[in-house]
Amino acid sequence: MATGKKELVGIIAEKTGSTQKQATEFIDAFTETVGEKHATGDKVQLVGFGTFMARKREARQGRSPATGEVITIPSSVVPAFKPGKGLKEKVKVNS
Repeated sequence: MATGKKELVGIIAEKTGSTQKQATEFIDAFTETVGEKHATGDKVQLVGFGTFMARKREARQGRSPATGEVITIPSSVVPAFKPGKGLKEKVKVNS
């Protein structure tokens, strides 16, 4: 089951003793900052949680789903996340 932004705001507000408006501002500032860092090629590392980064994908061959024709997919830069040790252990314990 996925947790949406509204639920996440409520959880953070409760855990930090802040208002939902303050929690929303925090989440918005965090996601905006991570996006800005991605755009400049910088990493955002939260020790124990993980690292947000931009990763370059090389050009590659693919197939057009409509025609089956072989096409070249151009290189691109995509957002990526590498989980940290602490997050990996939490997921492992809860599975």
